[in-house]
Amino acid sequence: MNLAYTMAPGRGDTDLILHKLAADLGACGLRCCGTVQINSERADSGPCDMDVQVLPDGPVLRISQDLGPSARGCRLDPTALETAVGLVAASLAGGADVLIINKFGKHEAEGRGFRAVIAEALALGIPVIVGVNGLNLASFEEFAGGLASRLPPDCETLAAWASRAIAPAIEAA
Repeated sequence: MNLAYTMAPGRGDTDLILHKLAADLGACGLRCCGTVQINSERADSGPCDMDVQVLPDGPVLRISQDLGPSARGCRLDPTALETAVGLVAASLAGGADVLIINKFGKHEAEGRGFRAVIAEALALGIPVIVGVNGLNLASFEEFAGGLASRLPPDCETLAAWASRAIAPAIEAA
């Protein structure tokens, strides 16, 4: 099973790394499937807007909700997230060299979100790279059953892992 995850210490750093990774792998001719997150600062100094781009060239979907300046708690729009999940599942069915998922988040920890898509990719022998944050690390590790490789938050290291993971599938084709 080729499952890897990465964690970067700064807010939004994992998103930037995975976005660059997807672009780099795509430029090498690899078929990337999944999502990368794009955070946009807001003029009103509120929390950033969160969007995901469906890979490789799918739509950009707003996955955050504006709950107002006094709101606390989760801003994730679960309907938008599930729309992204459906688009990625359809894309995965068309074939991919690697699946990149921006975050194993609260929804995945609770058994929803991209969890089934990750499992499907692994069942198909497609390498998977996932961003994880500290809040959901234990849930991800339980999901992975000790079979995931933790990689440093470095594009070159992630790309090298993906290349090694993809090579056997390319050689078999």
